Parts: sequence; C-alpha cells; structure tokens
Amino acid sequence: MEPADPHRPEAAGLLRLYLAEMISRYYGRPTDDAEIDQHLADGHDSDDLAPPTGLLLIARRRGAAVGCIGVRRLDADTVELTRMFVHADARGAGAAAALLRAAESAAREAYAHSIRLTTRNDLVEARALYAKHGYTAIPPYGDDSLADHWFEKRLT
Repeated sequence: MEPADPHRPEAAGLLRLYLAEMISRYYGRPTDDAEIDQHLADGHDSDDLAPPTGLLLIARRRGAAVGCIGVRRLDADTVELTRMFVHADARGAGAAAALLRAAESAAREAYAHSIRLTTRNDLVEARALYAKHGYTAIPPYGDDSLADHWFEKRLT
C-alpha cells in the first residue's frame, strides 16, 4: 500500500477504471471516456482525496497498481471510505481486505473514532466485504443520491 496523488496518471487511471465499473454496473451497459469525463465534470472527481481533506491509497501486486481506496474526513471524529476498487484480475486474492485494513490504519493515525461509507444495491460483493470486516448498517447520512446502504465501523 502507498499513498498517491489522485491527479497523477497512475492514480487517475485507477480512479477512471473505478468510475467506469460503477457507471457500467449502475446502468447495466458499457460506458466510454466521454461519459466518464462527464461524471468527473459533474462533481464525481476525487479532488478531496489529497491532504488536508483526505487520502488515496493504492494497492500493488508485483509492482503493478491493482486497486485503490479513498479516505476523506467528514468531521473531527469521522472519516468516510470511498473509491474502493480492485482490478477484476486481482479480485479474490485479498487486495480488498488489505485496502480496508490500510484505510482503517490511516483513519486511526488521523485520530478518527469511526469510519462510514455508502454503497449501492448492485454492489453485493462490497456489502458482504464490509459486513465481514465489522461494518454495521446505520441510518442514512449525507446527500449521496446513489446510496442505498450506509455502514459504519467504530475504531478502537
């Protein structure tokens, strides 16, 4: 795991792959660069995943970037996970769990007491992963119109 600037080419490429998958799964069809660019222009960028408001972490396997996760500060005690993504060919090898552990470690280092996240109905694997790692359902928060589920984990 390593921190990354979301504007650097490698990180930006991973974030575009994340958006491509989220768009394709949500709409049930392929997407293209123009649609991804439009989503970025509409505010689905990752500008807040850099200090002082957040952090982007990249997972590597044999030197290649295989996934990412973002952590952004919500308030003095709470951070939010976002932009969780693992390349399809790297799934099932523990990268997602490693990303979660790294994000939780970063949250603790930032003196957060809890981590929250939102996810969608179609992201069944993500919901199972979060539950397996101690995230529990909470009432809705924030203004994410695409969110169907809200989770939180208290950090010790």
